[in-house]
Amino acid sequence: MAERRFNPLILLPPIIFLGLAGIFYFGLTRENPNELPSQFVGQPAPVLALEELATYGPVPTDADLRAPGVKLVNFWASWCGPCRVEHPTLQKMADDGIPIFGVNYKDTDANAQKFLGELGNPFAKIGVDANGRTGIEWGLYGVPETFVIDGSGKVVLRYPGPITSSVYEKRIAPAIAEASK
Repeated sequence: MAERRFNPLILLPPIIFLGLAGIFYFGLTRENPNELPSQFVGQPAPVLALEELATYGPVPTDADLRAPGVKLVNFWASWCGPCRVEHPTLQKMADDGIPIFGVNYKDTDANAQKFLGELGNPFAKIGVDANGRTGIEWGLYGVPETFVIDGSGKVVLRYPGPITSSVYEKRIAPAIAEASK
């Protein structure tokens, strides 16, 4: 009878499986596995080069971003479903006195006006980024995306996705508190 010898290659599939399982486990247990880091956190906010949204007054400027106090910059669009989801939370934050500067992203004026007419206007000032250039400068991945800016114009937090009441409590409110220091 032939003697069987141990083949170390038989251990390779379980080792590969355990390695991948560990990577997936740690990737999925992060607080927000979909969140991508921003190169702007801790840095001055990028330039806001925006056009006016008819009938909604002046656009937010770089001076607005560097003015004292905490403020938010929110990129949104009428065609964005998650933007509708976050709108009531933005309205509540605005009602609580948090200035929010809206950037209407790759949208038409008519659709943006209809959206705001239907849901209300939580924005202290609104500008239009029709060609998406400002979004590129801000490192935008999609809409909605919100940036918390401190009183010196530095980005404290970038939050991709809709701001729900839970997100506000866990992420946005602490960032606002930090930016207020």
